[in-house]
Amino acid sequence: MNQITVATYNMHKGMSALNRHVQLAQMTEALRHLGADVLFLQEVQGENRPRLEKRNDFPAEPHYHILGDALTYHQSYGKNAVYPRRHHGNAILSHLPIDTKHNLDISVNKLEQRGVLHCEIQPDDWALPLVCLCVHLNLREPDRIKQYQAIHDYVREHVHPDSPLVLAGDFNDWRHRSCENLGENLGMSEVFSGRGSRPKTFPARMPVLSLDRIYTRNLDVLQARSHRQAPWRHLSDHLPLSATLAPRRHIIKQPRPTSLPR
Repeated sequence: MNQITVATYNMHKGMSALNRHVQLAQMTEALRHLGADVLFLQEVQGENRPRLEKRNDFPAEPHYHILGDALTYHQSYGKNAVYPRRHHGNAILSHLPIDTKHNLDISVNKLEQRGVLHCEIQPDDWALPLVCLCVHLNLREPDRIKQYQAIHDYVREHVHPDSPLVLAGDFNDWRHRSCENLGENLGMSEVFSGRGSRPKTFPARMPVLSLDRIYTRNLDVLQARSHRQAPWRHLSDHLPLSATLAPRRHIIKQPRPTSLPR
């Protein structure tokens, strides 16, 4: 696998922007056509008993299971927002097996329960596994500043500087402060850097804010895309982003030298 495609998407708990329609089946088909090797998903519904009791069309099974089974992905789920009889969080889905390392709690208040899901994926011809961090940050900038620091400290302590790294998710960062606090300070690049303005992803029907990000380290960006076409505008309240990435030379397994006959 000389290249890998990743995508990030806030699923809005499988509902339409105003919570009027269950959109999980439509999201599943849209993600199928997206064709990403690894999905970084936010607001993934693990359970919602009240909504299930009110709506006959709301699935009882966790949404990451439904997506994984339908699209043949391995699945990892980090439960973050926990309420009576319902919870949601981040999920990473991958066509390759997933090694789940940690679900880091970066909550800074009781109103917004947030996390960073840390998984690793090992492509066959890579000498180092791909480190995947799926994030969802707070709405208020003072809260996000604290969360940038928590992510910075975690990466410094738990991710080797030579490892290929993707940090992706819903940063709620319309002022682009994460680019300074995470990108520059950790040596990461935002995939749209140098490709014009960062794409607006919220609200999906008429996007005016750039909230979602994909950052990489030790990976070359071959392509970066914002998916604004149908059906994405009519599913969640966010639009997805995707990027095709290639490992740097030190990450690719080098062939063993062939011994000469004596």
